[in-house]
Amino acid sequence: MTAFRKPQIALTSKAAPFVIRAERAADVATREALLDACFGENRHGRTCQRLRDGRAPATGLALSAVREGKLVGTVRLWHVSAGGRPALVLGPLAVDPACRELGIGAALMNQALAAARARGHGAVILLGDAPYYARFGFSGEKTGALSLPGPFERDRLLAIEFQAGALCGAEGMIVPTGTPLSKRRVVRALHAHAA
Repeated sequence: MTAFRKPQIALTSKAAPFVIRAERAADVATREALLDACFGENRHGRTCQRLRDGRAPATGLALSAVREGKLVGTVRLWHVSAGGRPALVLGPLAVDPACRELGIGAALMNQALAAARARGHGAVILLGDAPYYARFGFSGEKTGALSLPGPFERDRLLAIEFQAGALCGAEGMIVPTGTPLSKRRVVRALHAHAA
């Protein structure tokens, strides 16, 4: 009888695991630098940023991915009204370019959506690449009559419902409804970004 040998697999630094955890206050400067690296410093002028400015992310729905002690990914969800219906807006989702082949983006998406569903939210909306987000259940089926407060490409406005009918008949402007940040927190966030 021949004994089977387990193959020896050498783990490289590329195979290093990552952890997804709740965002911490200490993550702010690194998160802002990561977002600038991924989306450019002009990201503050983008349409969806108007839904986030001066607001706190939804409770328990700001996540960080950490690998070898370094923040390498981020995702946040925000309370909005989608034509009068409560929903969340997801974004931005960002992963360090050096770590994009490790599945961090998909893991952040899956964990964020699972957390939103577990907290009883009915729907999540985002502005993004339809082929990428379709694998998570997003489509443009329920967003055709919704608008954003600025220019956007209609085919990139996508949604997923956790509760059937959460966005049925939703039409009109998507507006922020999340908890406003205190002026001190807004100023601190701006200083963190400028650093």
